[in-house]
Amino acid sequence: MGQKVHPIGFRLGVIRDWESKWFADKAGYTQLVGEDLDIRQLITRRLANASVSKTEIERHLNEVKVTIHTAKPGIVIGKQGAAVEELRKLLEAMTGKKARVNIMEIRNPEIDSRLVARSIAEQLERRVAHRRAMKQAVQRAERMGAKGIRIKVGGRLGGSEMSRNDKEAHGKVPLQTLRADIDYGQSEAATTFGRIGVKVWIYRGDVAPGQKVVDPAVQEPRRSSDSRSGGPRGGGSGGSRGGFAGGGPRGGSGGRSVGQGRGAGTGRGAPPAR
Repeated sequence: MGQKVHPIGFRLGVIRDWESKWFADKAGYTQLVGEDLDIRQLITRRLANASVSKTEIERHLNEVKVTIHTAKPGIVIGKQGAAVEELRKLLEAMTGKKARVNIMEIRNPEIDSRLVARSIAEQLERRVAHRRAMKQAVQRAERMGAKGIRIKVGGRLGGSEMSRNDKEAHGKVPLQTLRADIDYGQSEAATTFGRIGVKVWIYRGDVAPGQKVVDPAVQEPRRSSDSRSGGPRGGGSGGSRGGFAGGGPRGGSGGRSVGQGRGAGTGRGAPPAR
């Protein structure tokens, strides 16, 4: 049988760091582990539509520092910081300590494996064909500079009576190379005919010996009092990526001008008048 190791746990202490940073003795260890799980479940439940990739927890003597990695910081912060302030109060009530919330914006969600897996799962819930969803995710990751990607889905695909697996891959994903920066994420699609599991591996390049993974897709932390709202790539009426000005797909009034260049008549152009 195949022996499979979690790609992130396999690299802890080599090129990756822990998502929870604290120390406890034997008596208080289980309580803090359970508290970490409760914090992550609270954030996942309250920010289900904010594209949260991961939550880092750091504990000090009388303070809990929570760092949320999200592709939509405007939703997490809320109007004039109201949403993040409410979240901070909930964390303080849960832990009994002073809480501090930092928000890290993910600039390239196309190469974040957990966000890619969640995106595919949401498409499956909307009855999008699984092959189409996987192919589009692979093409987007390739366009954003991923050196390799592998996607696997399993369950009653397309509503079939018998469950099956399907996969899509591009490039290379060296799972046994410790210095390879491989991001792994999984999600589940709750469809009307059962659960469909989604797993995603993304290879983003190698890390030099002695160095840690520095995510190129993450921006500097934003203050919780930041009142900017909107999508991950800018708010307002410009949309997530912005649009081209004008009527055509690339600006201007759209289409080629009529009666110029190649002649106003039929065929390949009328001869000049004498």
